Amino acid sequence: MRGVWWFLALTFGLSWGWWELVIRSGIPVLTWQFSLYAVPGAFAPAIAAIVVRKWITREGFSDAGLKLPVRYWRYYLLAWFVPIGVVGAIVAQSILFGIAEPDFTLSGAEAAGVAGRNAAGLTRLGPLIVPQLMATAIVATPVLWGEEFGWRGYLQPRIFPNRPVAAALATGIIWAVWHYPLTLRGYNYPDHPVLGSLLFIPLCVLLAYFFGWLCRRTGSIWSSSLAHSATNSSGGLATLWFANTASTVVTSYGGLLAIGPLFLVCLAVWFDDRRQRPHKADSLS
Repeated sequence: MRGVWWFLALTFGLSWGWWELVIRSGIPVLTWQFSLYAVPGAFAPAIAAIVVRKWITREGFSDAGLKLPVRYWRYYLLAWFVPIGVVGAIVAQSILFGIAEPDFTLSGAEAAGVAGRNAAGLTRLGPLIVPQLMATAIVATPVLWGEEFGWRGYLQPRIFPNRPVAAALATGIIWAVWHYPLTLRGYNYPDHPVLGSLLFIPLCVLLAYFFGWLCRRTGSIWSSSLAHSATNSSGGLATLWFANTASTVVTSYGGLLAIGPLFLVCLAVWFDDRRQRPHKADSLS
């Protein structure tokens, strides 16, 4: 556990320290400039994992999952498409239960902004925004590697070895709290930052389980990096479509309506774990 404690200390210290500097610089949290300047803090988990592996525990990188095995392409498709499926489930629930009507024209998002951010020009995208965000998920995958190489590539397999549910529970809670300097200041939940930050915990636990399963099945950290990137980009559709009609704590990918479909995804993953043994090639199990 020595490496785990060092990893957590470095991750939280580097990220929280950097984000606090950016916040104290006076850049408003709900601006694209803040999102850009906050990116280095998101690489702290990867930096911490590298430092621990190379200099503290000296365990090396043989189990780091840095390769990209193409024979597991089906899992990469799941990583890419499951988030858009969750968005579809959020939309279906909102209509079925009469919570809110999605605005697929994006006119409401452009007029009101998206979660407090400027959204000029969105109406020109129309239906093209779906494939655009799907493509963005692939392009942005290396950025999300900055988190995944730490959380899934180092912490999750070590915090409760060979116990994927317990490992996802612990990692998910830690991962959610790690975001708190941002979420408590309204970054993801501008209307209800405290409630949103609490809701973020079960969501991170569910995502940690799904992302961890992808890593175990492919033996590669790139599968969860793609899933994380798709979650951030494709998941933004829910925020866009409900920008002027519902709260982010309800209809966003980080909202209440995401818990049900994500739980079903994790239930399917759990049955898969029960049904078959991990592949021999898996290096992150």
